[in-house]
Amino acid sequence: MYAVLDIETTGGKYNEEGITEIAIHKYDGHEVVDTFISLVNPEKDIQPFVVKLTGINNKMLRTAPKFHEVAKRIVEITEGSVLIAHNAQFDYRILRTEFRRLGYNFERKTLCTVELSQKLLPDAESYSLGKLVRSLGIAVSDRHRANGDALATLKLFRLLLSKDLDKSIIKTVVRAETLGELSTRQLDIVDELPSETGVYYMHNKDGEIIFLGKSNNIKKRVNQHFTKSGDKARKLQKETKKVTFEKTGSELIALLKENEELKRNRPKYNHKVKPKLFSHGLYQTASEEGYTEFYTAAINAKGSTGLVTTFTSNAGAKNQLYKISKDFNLCDKLNGLSDAKSNCSKYKDGDCKGACIQKEEVDAYNERALEAIKTFSLSGKNCILTDKGREIGQYSAILIQNGEFKGMGYYDLNHQINNIHILESIITPMKSDANTTHIIESYLRKRRVKKIIDI
Repeated sequence: MYAVLDIETTGGKYNEEGITEIAIHKYDGHEVVDTFISLVNPEKDIQPFVVKLTGINNKMLRTAPKFHEVAKRIVEITEGSVLIAHNAQFDYRILRTEFRRLGYNFERKTLCTVELSQKLLPDAESYSLGKLVRSLGIAVSDRHRANGDALATLKLFRLLLSKDLDKSIIKTVVRAETLGELSTRQLDIVDELPSETGVYYMHNKDGEIIFLGKSNNIKKRVNQHFTKSGDKARKLQKETKKVTFEKTGSELIALLKENEELKRNRPKYNHKVKPKLFSHGLYQTASEEGYTEFYTAAINAKGSTGLVTTFTSNAGAKNQLYKISKDFNLCDKLNGLSDAKSNCSKYKDGDCKGACIQKEEVDAYNERALEAIKTFSLSGKNCILTDKGREIGQYSAILIQNGEFKGMGYYDLNHQINNIHILESIITPMKSDANTTHIIESYLRKRRVKKIIDI
C-alpha cells in the first residue's frame, strides 16, 4: 500500500516552515482507495515568493484547520503505507517536524520518485516534477498546489511501477510489510486479488519473488496454486507470504511481461526459461519458375532457409499454411499441400493461380504471397499495436520498429502516441529476440488487438 502525497509550506528557515496545504492519495498499486486534501493554518505568515508560486495567501488560511486538527487523519490514511513523494526527503521531514511539535513520533517508509525516475528514466532532460511529467505527456493541472502535484506524482509513480521490470520497488515494499506465517491468511489473500488479466507475483518472507505467472483471471489462478497437491506445490504454498499483481488489461502485454520478468527474476519455483519457445517454422523459397513457395520444417533443420514465422509444433505451422493458401488463393501444390503429380485440385476448377498457369502471372501471384506474409509476420514493420488498458479510458501500446519489438506502455491521450518523443518516453524498453517475436506473431494469428497504427 502506498500513500502518495504532496505538501505546500510557508517557506522560511530550515525546520521552521509550516504546512499550508496537504494532499494524500492512498494507492494500492492499482487504484486510489482513499484521499485526504486540506488547506492547513500554519499559524505563521507565508513568504511572499511562496504566495506568488502557489497562489495560497494568509487570508485563505485563517479559517483552515490547524495541523493538530488534521494530524489524526494523516496518521490513519498513511498507516501501513509507504510514503511516495517527489523529493520525499523534504515532505517527510516537514511531516515529522510537525508531528514532533505535537510530541508524536511519526515514522513511515518512504520512496522518492526523483530517485526512482533517475534510475528508470535515465535519459530524462530534467527531474523536476513539472518538466518530467510534461516530457511524458502526462496531463497535469494546478501545479504548485498540493493536490495537483500529488496527482502528477501518482501518475508518474504508476508509470515507474510499470517500467520496474526487476520489481525492485515491490520487493522493497513487501519486505517491509511481511510478517509471520501466511497459511491462515491464504483465503484472505485470494479474496483481495482481481479476476482480471495480468501478471501475479508470489513472494517469500524476504520479499523475493519465488513464482510469477500470467493469467486472464489472477484470482482463479492463484487459488489453484493454493489448492494444488504435490511436493513442489506444497513448498510454494508454505514459502509464500504475500501475493502481489499487476493488471495489464491486454493478454499480449501480460505474455510479454511474463517472458521478460522470468528472465530477470528467475523465480525458484518457475520452470527454467527455454532458450526458444518454438520448435518449427514456416519458410519461404522460390520455385524454378519464380513463384513464392511456402513449406514447414523444424527450426534449424538442415537446408531450411527463409524463415517467415515460428510455431510450437509442425501441426501448427501446417494449419497456418493451409489457412493462407485458402485465404490468399495460393497453389496447394507449390506449398506442398497437394500430392498431385502435375496440377493441384484447384486447376480443374480454374481457381489455381500458381504453377499451373502462365508464367506472366508470377508477379501477381507473388504479390498475394507477400500480402499473406504481411498478415502474420512483423518483418520490416513500423507500427504500434494498441489494445485494452488497465482501466476505462486507458490503452496499452506495443512499439514495433523495423520489425523488432521495442517495448510497451500505457497511454490516456492520443497525442502521447502521435508524438514519437513522448511515445518513446512512456514505453518501457524491452529486449527484442526470437521469443518476443514468436509471442507477438502467435498472438496476432489467433486474436485481434484493438488497432494497428502504422508509424
